[in-house]
Amino acid sequence: MSIDVNNESGTEVDEQAILDIARFALARMRIHPLSELSVIVVDADAMEQLHVQWMDLPGPTDVMSFPMDELRPPGKDEEEPPQGLLGDVVLCPEVAARQGAEAATQHSMDEELQLLTVHGVLHLLGYDHEEPDEKAEMFGLQAAIVDGWRAERGLTGPSPAPTVS
Repeated sequence: MSIDVNNESGTEVDEQAILDIARFALARMRIHPLSELSVIVVDADAMEQLHVQWMDLPGPTDVMSFPMDELRPPGKDEEEPPQGLLGDVVLCPEVAARQGAEAATQHSMDEELQLLTVHGVLHLLGYDHEEPDEKAEMFGLQAAIVDGWRAERGLTGPSPAPTVS
């Protein structure tokens, strides 16, 4: 799995954890091991520009996903996963820090960025949360991936609750 993490935000973030959870999520979703993903960490001004340009919405957001190839998890275990360029996940640590502090289960900016990384990866794979049934599926899968990653590392305590909008 080729995953690049590029921190352009000026904020210190746990890039290794972002890389590790992205790799875990892609493996869990059975994405071809030669597929490529880019994770870019930007400041609030850059995120706001992207949010306005691509979503026509004001202010910075927490995470945005820009898919390239239309990769989807294989339907059956015996199916070979397709290989390709997944796309870009863009994260904003300033928004992540605020969301983590305001969440019902308060958590760190880095924990929020890990959650947002999984959220962004799922968007690249075609998951969405506009409709209640879609939201239930996506957020359930997101929680299972984050919980699995945390358990594999022996991290204790409650996992971050979904704070993405």
